[in-house]
Amino acid sequence: MLRHRPRLRGVPVTTNLPDTTGLGSIDRDGGRVRVDDKAMINARADVNQLLPLKYHWAWEKYLAGCANHWMPTEVSMQADIALWRSPTGLTDDERHTIKRNLGFFATSESLVANNVVLAVYRNLTNPECRQYLLRQAFEEAVHTHTFQYVCESLGLDEGELFNMYREVPSITDKAAWALRYTRHLEDPAFRTGTPETDRAFLRDLIAFYVVFEGMWFYTGFAQILSFGRRNKMVGVAEQYQYILRDESIHLNFGIDAINQIKIENPGLWTEAFQAEIRTMLGEACELEIAYSRDTMPNGLLGLNADQCEQYMRFITNRRCAQLGLAPVFGPTDNPFPWMSEAIDLKKEKNFFETRVTEYASGSTLDWD
Repeated sequence: MLRHRPRLRGVPVTTNLPDTTGLGSIDRDGGRVRVDDKAMINARADVNQLLPLKYHWAWEKYLAGCANHWMPTEVSMQADIALWRSPTGLTDDERHTIKRNLGFFATSESLVANNVVLAVYRNLTNPECRQYLLRQAFEEAVHTHTFQYVCESLGLDEGELFNMYREVPSITDKAAWALRYTRHLEDPAFRTGTPETDRAFLRDLIAFYVVFEGMWFYTGFAQILSFGRRNKMVGVAEQYQYILRDESIHLNFGIDAINQIKIENPGLWTEAFQAEIRTMLGEACELEIAYSRDTMPNGLLGLNADQCEQYMRFITNRRCAQLGLAPVFGPTDNPFPWMSEAIDLKKEKNFFETRVTEYASGSTLDWD
C-alpha cells in the first residue's frame, strides 16, 4: 500500500516502502528475511531481524567498539588538578588552548549523538548497522561524560565551558555549519525513498561522519595529545586518546556506510554531487583552520597554527580519497606522523604510559 506523507520543502514524499522503524504491526504472513532483501537505505526486509548478516564489516565494528570499552572515571586526574591549580604550572596560552579545546568538544559530542539517534538510526534500514549505532550512541554519552568529569575535576566554569559553542565565534561557526546538515531532525516526516531525499541523507552522513568526526576533532586531538607527550595534563590526554580510538571506529564505520550506499545507489553519486561534496569538505577545512588559529594564536608545545593548517589539508585530502573523490588541495605531507601511534590499539600500555590498559580484546583490533 502506498504511504502518502506531507510534502518536505517542496518535495513530494510518496513511497511504497514498508515501515522501517521496526515498530509497525506484525505481518503474520511475512516470509523469512533473505540476505538479498537487506539494504543500507530503503530496505524492504524486516529491520528487527539481525540474522542473516549481510554487512559483516558493520558487525565487526560493533565488536571492535565493545572491545574498546572504557569510562572516564577510570582515569586519574590528580596530576592534572595539581598542574591546573599551580600558578606557574601552565602558561596563559596553554590554558587558553585547553579551555577552547574542551569548549568545542563539550557540546560537539551531544550534537553528534543527537544526529545518530534522531536521524541516522531511523534512516539506515539495516539491523547490523543499527546494532553498531547503538554502541556508538553509548560511546557519545561516555565522551560527554568525559568533559563533565574534566570540568568537575579541574573546577572549570561549567557555564563557560558548555556554552562556548554559542559564545566563541570560531566554535559557533563550526556548530552552525554542522547544524545545517541536521535540518532533517526538525522534520519528523522526512524519509528517504526518492533521489532527492536519499541524496540529502547521504550528504548528512558525510557532514557528520567525515567532517565532524573525521576532520574537526583532529586539531583538538593533536593539541591535547601534544600536552600528554610533554607530560602535561596527562589525565585529559589519556582520555582524549581513548576518544580518538573510538572516533577512529566511528569514522571507519561512516566511510564504509557511505561507500556501501554509493554502491547500492549509483545514481546518487553524480558528478555534480561529487563537486558539491568537495566544496563542502573545503569549507569545513577552512572553518577548522580558523578554529586552530583561535585556539593557538601564538603557538605552543612545538605546535603552531600553520602546522595545523597543513594537517587539516592533509586530512581533507585523505577523506576525499576514502570517498573516491579527487583531492581538494595539492599534495600535502602529514606534519604530525606521531598521531597514528595514538590510534594503535595493539599497545599493551597507553601512549603516555600512565597506566596499564586491560582491554583484553584490544589486540584483536586491526587498523590498516
